[in-house]
Formats: sequence, C-alpha cells, structure tokens
Amino acid sequence: KRQELTFIGAGLCGICLYYLMENIALTYTMASNVSVIVATAPFFTAFLFWLFMRSEEKLGAGFLLGFLAAMAGIGLVSFNGAQMKLNPLGDVLALGAAVVWGCYSILSKKMGGFGYPLIASTRHTFFYGILFMIPALFLFGFTPDPARFADPLNLFNMVYLGVGASAACFVSWNYAMKSLGAVRASVYIYLVPVITVVFSALILGEPVTLLSLIGTLAGSLIGVLASNKLTNYRIEQLEEKVAKHNNLV
Repeated sequence: KRQELTFIGAGLCGICLYYLMENIALTYTMASNVSVIVATAPFFTAFLFWLFMRSEEKLGAGFLLGFLAAMAGIGLVSFNGAQMKLNPLGDVLALGAAVVWGCYSILSKKMGGFGYPLIASTRHTFFYGILFMIPALFLFGFTPDPARFADPLNLFNMVYLGVGASAACFVSWNYAMKSLGAVRASVYIYLVPVITVVFSALILGEPVTLLSLIGTLAGSLIGVLASNKLTNYRIEQLEEKVAKHNNLV
C-alpha cells in the first residue's frame, strides 16, 4: 500500500500538477518569467530532500553556490535585455510547478528503491497522472476532435510529446535519480536554457546574443559543474567517514 501511494503521489505531482501549473502559468505571465522560476526546481528538490530524507543527501554550500551561479546565467539567457514584468498569478503557478517537481523527484527516488523495471514504474506513474488529469478536461473546456490528427504536423507534435518529451524523458529521469541521487540529478535542469539557446538558433534561426552566450557559459554550465563538483566532494567526505567508522567497528 505504501508503494502504491508513492506511485499515486508521483503521478499527481510529476505528471498532473507540474504540467498543469507550468502550462497555465504561460497563459498569465511571460515565458521568460516561467523559464527562470521553473529553473529553481533543483533548489526545491535539494531542500525537500534535505527536509524529509536527511540521512541520505545533504544540502551543502556547494549546491547553493552552483544554484546562484546558474540562476544568474539563466536570467541573462531568458531575459536577454528584456524587462521582467511580474504577474502574481502566473508567477505563483510557475513557482508551484517548481515545488511539485521537487516533490516528484523525491517520490521517484523512493520508487527507484522498490526494485521494479524503470519502464514499468514510469507507466504506472503515468497511469495515475492521466487519471488525475481527466477532471481538468472539464474545467478548461476541452472538446474531443479526432479530425485534428489528420494534420501531419499535429500528429507529429503529439507523437513527439508523448514518446520523446514524456515517456523517454521520464524513464531517463527516473534512471538518473536512481543512479545519481536527487540532488546531483536535479542540477542538470540548469542545462535546459543552454539546450534551448542552441536549438532555437539551429531550428528557429534566433540570433545568439552576447548576453545569452555569457549567461549560457558563465551561468548555467558553471552552475552545473560547481554544484556537481562540490557535492561530489562532500559525498566523498561522507563516504570516507563511513569507511573509517566501519573499520573501527
């Protein structure tokens, strides 16, 4: 029953609430605001992990320094000289999305310890996520229209979102959580603006400005490297202490 509750919570947080909050936030506030606020997810992941699972990973100074560096870079990449216009409802929803993603990360870490295959765990999580998402259809005026899938572009977008951005990403994320731990895996979210800048230039032809380049290199990449290096150093210290303790025993 406890395992099933974990899957239910993961479906509610990581599938239903996260996507609803993020997408609704985009209708009320600027995309740049959402990208910066949602990028705080690693901080909430680390904080919640420290709060509820203190015995496994610690929230060290290295992570905080990497977080500050990454946020500075993400700000340069996202705003790129534009003004930030605050919208309370949209910004709060984006912040809520970052928090529930932190909750999902903790739950997915727990699921990794159950011993189930990753694909089976992901499928089980999506099952509950879809169940929780169904009531939202009636709240937002959804009307089924199968004719939309006659358009090859719509069909391709749905297949990409379902297979690539959802199934493959969640399986990969669950594997990373199991292998690296919640804190170390979460810092790679800082690379999302970097990848966005690269693909927006290659596919959309958007120019790479000096601010976005500085933000990409000096912020996001440094944030990932600093967080991982200092977190790994801290974990190595803990492992040495455990080994010494075991030798003494």
